[in-house]
Amino acid sequence: MTETPENKSPDIKSPEIKPAATILLLRDDPTFEVLMVKRHHQIDFASGALVFPGGKSHAGDHDPAWVDHVLGWETYDAEQRGLRIAAIREVFEEAGILLAKRRDGQPMSGEACPMDVRQAVDAGTTRFLDVICDLDARLDLAALTIFARWITPPLTPKRFDTWFYAVSAPAEQLAACDGRETVDAEWIAPREALRLAAAGERKVIFPTRMNLQLLAEAADAHDAVRRAAARTLVTVLPQIQQRPAGRVLVLPPDAGYGLVEESLENVM
Repeated sequence: MTETPENKSPDIKSPEIKPAATILLLRDDPTFEVLMVKRHHQIDFASGALVFPGGKSHAGDHDPAWVDHVLGWETYDAEQRGLRIAAIREVFEEAGILLAKRRDGQPMSGEACPMDVRQAVDAGTTRFLDVICDLDARLDLAALTIFARWITPPLTPKRFDTWFYAVSAPAEQLAACDGRETVDAEWIAPREALRLAAAGERKVIFPTRMNLQLLAEAADAHDAVRRAAARTLVTVLPQIQQRPAGRVLVLPPDAGYGLVEESLENVM
């Protein structure tokens, strides 16, 4: 990322960039919708905001022991394996959806995600790998299609290298918030989420809003996944540039979002 003198003082160290993964869980019944969760107001990042389920990657997501407990191991490199496992773990913890299949190929049911198990995984007292082993299941890494990749600029106190994945939701499972990191979970049409954000009825942070706009271009869940698979991935490294009216955040023009120049007042 190119930085301007106004963007960063030379004696201020930029925060460490941490890998993260997020799921855009999609469905078409009753209409084209995406699952979004409301962050707890006491969470230090995006508190109270409507976001897609996701979070930081953990060491356990990169455990080589996952080799026998995932579908698609040979398809992806070590980085993508860990990120996809992290994304699946996060949507399991935050929304109670498990993107996995049983050993016999049958889909998982809602009974695979009891709240006490989700909370134990979130707290780190139970390994996600052990949960999958006990279920005799395998995570479906290939079900995830890369939707976008964003790296937060250095003006923020926390920085993440976040991979967004699109996936069609399993029909056999119901979403439910965890009550700790998230206090609500709702299926919502992308355009409706944007309308609520514009009206001030929902708090939606800048990257989420941009990806909702991109998602809203699709006709349905299948179309959204198809479009994501067809796009050339361009990592979004927002640049801060000076304009007569003040500083703006500028996105790469070839990243799929069009020409975006957003006032810093709208993204902080």
